[in-house]
Amino acid sequence: MSEQRITLMKEKLALLQPLQLEITDDSHHHAGHAGADNGGHFSLLIKSDQFVGKNLVQRHRMVYDALGDLMQTQIHALSIRALTPNE
Repeated sequence: MSEQRITLMKEKLALLQPLQLEITDDSHHHAGHAGADNGGHFSLLIKSDQFVGKNLVQRHRMVYDALGDLMQTQIHALSIRALTPNE
């Protein structure tokens, strides 16, 4: 299930044309946590030219928008590091 979720996330995030994309499944750290069965916990590192000139909130919104319905169905928690190529 985890690999499927990561593949879906990568497909959706391709919209942001990432220069670097790393997704780590942290779900095993949250076993037994409320809501843990309703989606995975992930850490995301994404670098994209599309983040240039955007503040942190705007970058996170772009990631959430790209992931779309996965945020309600496949992802319970997401830690985001959204960087420009020079960061």
